[in-house]
Amino acid sequence: MIEELLPPGVVAVEAFTDVPGEPVFPGEEHLVARAVEGRRREFVTARRCAREALGKLGYQAAAIGQGPRREPLWPEGVAGAITHCKGYRAAVVAPLTVLASVGIDAEPNGPLPEGVEESVTVPGEREMLAELQAAHPATHWGRLLFSAKESVYKAWYPLERRWLGFEDARLTIDPAGTFRAEVLIDGPLTELTGRFMVARGLVATAVTVA
Repeated sequence: MIEELLPPGVVAVEAFTDVPGEPVFPGEEHLVARAVEGRRREFVTARRCAREALGKLGYQAAAIGQGPRREPLWPEGVAGAITHCKGYRAAVVAPLTVLASVGIDAEPNGPLPEGVEESVTVPGEREMLAELQAAHPATHWGRLLFSAKESVYKAWYPLERRWLGFEDARLTIDPAGTFRAEVLIDGPLTELTGRFMVARGLVATAVTVA
C-alpha cells in the first residue's frame, strides 16, 4: 500500500497483523521495557519491517536504535521512516543517493478525538478541511491532515535537527492525492510536498525530499 506513494528506489515493507509471541529483537529490549503489550507488538512488527527493508538494500539484520526524539537510527547512508497504528505497520528505506529524507505515517480513517483538530491546525486549515469534508465525506480530512503533518515532521527532522510542531506548518491538500506544507519557521527548508491515499480503512501519507 505505502509503496504507491513513493518514488522508484525506495524500499517499503508493511504488515497488517502481528506474529503472536514474536520476541523483541536483541538490542532493542530497552526501547520497549515499559511499554504496554499492544505498543510492544506494534514496535516489534514495525522494526521487523524495517530490518526486512534494510535487508533488501543489502544490510545484515541488526538492532535499530533510537535517537533523542525517538526517531529510528538508520545505518550510515540510509534514509528511512517507520509508522504504526491499529491494524498497520510499515517501514521505508532508501539510499541517500536516492532520497535525502523520507517521512511516512498511517492513521485510521476516522474522526480525530475531540479538541485535537483545533490543536493541530493553523489559520486557514480548518476552513479547508470543512470544504474537503463537504465535497468528499468518505475521507476524514482532519485525520489526514494530522497524518500528513506527522510525515512532514519525520522528513524534516533528519535534515534540520529541530522540532517542527503541528503549528509550524500550513498544509494545502489537493483531494486528488497530494499535499504541500509551507514551513512557518525560519530555515533553509521552507516547503515540502507529499502524497496520500485512503484504503483499507486507513489514511496513509508520505513526504520525500530528493
